[in-house]
Amino acid sequence: MTESLADLTAVEMLDRYRDRSVSPVEVVEAVLARVEELEPKLSATYALDPSGARAAARDSEYRWTRGEPAGPLDGVPVTVKENIATRGTPVPQGTAATELIPATEDAPAAARLRESGAVIFSKTTMPEYGMLSSGVSTFHPLTRNPWDLARTAGGSSAGAAAAAAAGYGPIHIGTDIGGSIRLPAGWSGVVGLKPTHGRVAVGNPYPGRAIGPLARTAADAALALSVMTGPDRRDSTSLPRTTDPASPERLKIALLLDAGLGLPVDPEVAAAVSSAAAQLEKAGAIVEPIAPVITREMLDGLDRFWRVRSAYDIKALPEERRAKVLPEIRRWVSTAGDLSPFDVYHGFSQMGAMAVAVDNAFADYDFILSPVAPITAFPAELAYPTDDPLKPFEHIAFTVPYNMSAHPALSVNCGYTTTGLPIGLQIAAPHFHDLPALTLATTIEHQSPHHPWPTP
Repeated sequence: MTESLADLTAVEMLDRYRDRSVSPVEVVEAVLARVEELEPKLSATYALDPSGARAAARDSEYRWTRGEPAGPLDGVPVTVKENIATRGTPVPQGTAATELIPATEDAPAAARLRESGAVIFSKTTMPEYGMLSSGVSTFHPLTRNPWDLARTAGGSSAGAAAAAAAGYGPIHIGTDIGGSIRLPAGWSGVVGLKPTHGRVAVGNPYPGRAIGPLARTAADAALALSVMTGPDRRDSTSLPRTTDPASPERLKIALLLDAGLGLPVDPEVAAAVSSAAAQLEKAGAIVEPIAPVITREMLDGLDRFWRVRSAYDIKALPEERRAKVLPEIRRWVSTAGDLSPFDVYHGFSQMGAMAVAVDNAFADYDFILSPVAPITAFPAELAYPTDDPLKPFEHIAFTVPYNMSAHPALSVNCGYTTTGLPIGLQIAAPHFHDLPALTLATTIEHQSPHHPWPTP
């Protein structure tokens, strides 16, 4: 089978640029051809810019010819989720209710990527306001999973995950406030990292919100993280560059197979995660099961607070734009007026309660392993896996605690269902242990079964 340059990892691309066996122009052409072939089926891109990509690739080729690359990602094709601003492109937030006003500047992460020479050739799709774990949107076409077009790629970094699995280049940048990088990464069979909060400047900070990479390999995710990390004046929560501590020689790992709430864990998911943990134990790690970390009160409180927050934003829209919001979102926020101020404050306080619970769970462990989600990819047309707007968070009990606690957490593929759908394993780590978590993900990549990448 002839190798496609679109399927090279970023690490491989850079090696070939250095030895002059491949040029950025050739790679970008291969990626654009892949997008042209598969995009009618996947609908993963927004604001695709072939001419801009070709011009950037020519500039990169010139720099490599002179032996003067701009940075660690020079000539590497990259996509950026549409809610991460890029100069000159509107930010619709996945909804037809948004006015299409071009962004005046790159958000911090996009600016860092450009400075490093990355070829940002497209944005990627997201669902309505990023509040769904699917690709359902009133603005974008429905994004589908390359492994099975009848299934969702996940969300809210829907297009990023689909693009990564389909080989639209090696690196894709998403956002995550409750699992929006890790859930689609897990359902699409790729690596997705939610970094330590503040490690990558967001530009529009909010509790739990993070920006991170999705890629086919942990090594590529680590490379992207190294470029984006660091402070920015536009994000008061952004942190100075930091050096990750080394992993301990003998790992002590907590295994969380039951979140204690939400959807029950599919037996195939539990078996794949348990198998990966057993392999680590065979290699010398200490693996111990732990009890659920968060409670029903915590998850329901967060739901109530976010419901009121979203209702406030939607109510501020003019009536004609409010009517364009996805009906499932409008149904979700319709109950916000039934909540008292005490309900709302209690809900807000549950973010802190989750953080304390996660800190306590890490007291005796180097990592916490769990499923990313209790289920595999659900039907693409559903906004929620429950198909119930009033039960929107039943699948995020494994992911959302680490947003609230600011810990790094990632998804890595650890197996497949009998029907061939990917199964995501989550690795959560102490603060600033992003790279040790990615190192562990590399180990799991090597020990887990791997199917050929999908060709929808």
